[in-house]
Amino acid sequence: MLAVRWRVDGVFVDAPSSGPAHVVGVRGQPDRATARRTIRAALVAALAQATGLPPERIVLCGASGEAPYALLDGARRLSVSISHDGDLSVAAVRLDGGAVGIDVMQVTDVADWEAVARDYLGPACAAALARVPSSARAAAFARAWSEREARLKCRGLPLEEWRTEDAPLVLACPCLPLALPDGYVGSFVQPAD
Repeated sequence: MLAVRWRVDGVFVDAPSSGPAHVVGVRGQPDRATARRTIRAALVAALAQATGLPPERIVLCGASGEAPYALLDGARRLSVSISHDGDLSVAAVRLDGGAVGIDVMQVTDVADWEAVARDYLGPACAAALARVPSSARAAAFARAWSEREARLKCRGLPLEEWRTEDAPLVLACPCLPLALPDGYVGSFVQPAD
């Protein structure tokens, strides 16, 4: 599990021993627009601290629907991944320029979980979820979904229905669970380069 520590202001940051990746998060934002601004500000602050650059020399880029990235000093490009659900937002960046993926999901019952799992998580995952006791299924589904999203983000792929031919590429990205507040699960992907 990727250890994170919460500060009193509701922001969390990764432990310094996590290598070239940094994970930040914010919680308790009143709406998605505020959450987007706040997580981006926290990410820029973390990058400024990690790189020694002033925040104004760090720009977060990427149009809607595109994978975001950070541009340092107008030249150095770093992969960034951002996720929101409920009142929690998380972001990850690799200082060495490598790929990264992160996703967070609130644990809730999904009424049509079987169809969604079959269509997006694949037949093996859908079958595994069917074997999970109903009392634990919401958390298991959220974990599987979070892993899929983080892996897709790491590979720069959009969320699409399951395709057998994509499985080897996506599953090659090992996931670490994030230590998050109760009611949330999250996954972090930093492939070994």
